[in-house]
Amino acid sequence: MFTNNQIFAAPLAGITDKPFRMMIRKFAPDIPIVTEMISCHSLVEQHKNCIRNFDTYFDEGNIGAQIFGANATLMGESAKILEDNGAKWININMGCPVPKVATRAGAGAYLMQNHKLAGQIIEQVVKSVNIPVSVKTRLGWDEQHKNWQDLVRISADCGASFVILHGRTRAQGYFGKSTLDIKPNLPLPIIANGDIKNIEDIKKYYNLNYDGVMIGRAMLGQPWLFGELCGNHPNIDDTGNIVLEHLDYVINYYGVKQGIPMFRKHVAWYSAGMENSSQFRVKINQITDEQLLRNAIKEFWHIV
Repeated sequence: MFTNNQIFAAPLAGITDKPFRMMIRKFAPDIPIVTEMISCHSLVEQHKNCIRNFDTYFDEGNIGAQIFGANATLMGESAKILEDNGAKWININMGCPVPKVATRAGAGAYLMQNHKLAGQIIEQVVKSVNIPVSVKTRLGWDEQHKNWQDLVRISADCGASFVILHGRTRAQGYFGKSTLDIKPNLPLPIIANGDIKNIEDIKKYYNLNYDGVMIGRAMLGQPWLFGELCGNHPNIDDTGNIVLEHLDYVINYYGVKQGIPMFRKHVAWYSAGMENSSQFRVKINQITDEQLLRNAIKEFWHIV
C-alpha cells in the first residue's frame, strides 16, 4: 500500500471525527486518514453514548480505523466490526500516553512495557481481518526504555504490515521535541510522526529513509494542508464558507446541542492569527445557538 511521498493524516482524539475527515477529503481525496481511537470494549458492546461506534467508512476512501484495548479477543472482534463497516486497514494504538489509557486501562503506551500482550493483540487482530494491520507506537516508555525496535520486530513476526512511530517517549507526552534518528534496518516500513508541519519536515524524514510521514496537530484549522502538500493547489480564499461547510457536517453528525460546543474549538483554530481573532474566540465561546454562530462566522469572515 506504499507509494513515494506518502502522507498520512494522524488520529487525533476529539478532532479526526467523521466531519473533520470529510473536510480533509474535500482537499485531498487519496491520502490515508486514521480515525479517532476507538475503544474495543465500547465498539463490541455498542455503547450508544459514543457515536463513532456506529460510523461506516465505505465512502471515506483510504481510511484506517484505530482501536485500543488490552484484551486480545475484543481487539480482534472490534477489528472485524470495523472491516465489515468499510475500514480499509486497522491501526492498533500502542502509544497513547494519557493515564486513563496507558495506566488504568493497560492499553495504549502501556503495551510498550508488555511486549507479550502486545504480540498477542497484534496476532489476534491480524487473524481476525483480511485487511492490513498497522501499529502506532512511541520511542519507549521513558528515556531509559527506548525499546521501539523490539516492538517493530514483534509486529512483523505477528503479521503487521507497517508501523507508525511517534518521536517522543510516553513520559514526554506531547511536550518537548519529537526526535527520530535515521531509520534502522527493520523488517517493516516505518511511518514517521511528530512535529511534522510542512514540506521541509517531510523531506527531512524521507532523507532519513522513512517510508512515509504522518501529520497531526499541524492540520488543526487547516484541513486543506494535505491538499497543499500533495500539490493539489486547493482554493482556500473563501475560508469563511469552508468553516460554514464544516459546521454543516458537524450539525448533521452530532445535532445542534452536542455539535455547537464541539465546533467552537475548530472555529478558534480556523481564525488563529487573523486580525481580532482573540475577541472573536471570546465571543463564539459564549454562543450555543446555531444561527448566532453562523452569523458570527459570516461577520468575522465578511461573508455577505
